[in-house]
Amino acid sequence: MVNEHRPTALAMTAGRGGVVPYVAVWSDERTVRTTVVQRGRWGIGYADEVLTDRDRDGVLWTRTVSRPGHGRPLYAKLHPLRQRRAMRRLLCQVCGQPADYTDQGHLWLAIEQQEKWPGWPENSINPFPPLCLGCAVRSVRLCPPLRRGFVAFRAHSTLYGVIGVRFRSGPTYPAVALAADDGGVPVAFTDPAIHWMQAAQLTRTMHQCVPVDLDRLAS
Repeated sequence: MVNEHRPTALAMTAGRGGVVPYVAVWSDERTVRTTVVQRGRWGIGYADEVLTDRDRDGVLWTRTVSRPGHGRPLYAKLHPLRQRRAMRRLLCQVCGQPADYTDQGHLWLAIEQQEKWPGWPENSINPFPPLCLGCAVRSVRLCPPLRRGFVAFRAHSTLYGVIGVRFRSGPTYPAVALAADDGGVPVAFTDPAIHWMQAAQLTRTMHQCVPVDLDRLAS
């Protein structure tokens, strides 16, 4: 969890074969080109939309081919479907199995950003799924950004919304209202703008954060 607006996947490498996180994109998993259209005054859709283009909340999602293991891993990108599955089911972002959990919440990792506000990462918006203990320990050893400084913590969480491209009404086709090179902008499910989003990542808000010592947990 780099911050709320600049997500970067955990880049784990271990020997010649490498360790590729479950949520990472592979180079053969291309984003499918689609025509985005307006649905009256109520939001956007695809010209050839099918049922699987939307999640259970009715949010439109980026179409991305699913071919894990094909091509080369793109560690800095999150696969929309696998990221969404892991965030909704609270699966480990690296192995895809259930994340570590106690009565203090799930186990999370974040690149250290305690200067953001008092009490950070409390109330932060996180696009990165939690981890199991074994993958967390390996991540802080193998991921270069985490080696420069990380925070491990337990926290409860609630679904917040999505990150993606936000559109607005246009004269013929909807126009991009707000997008960023780092993957998009966060919008809450409670925001009417959610109907104008082409989502790429599901997000959660962190609550009751408690710092933990990974070495002690693993001993």
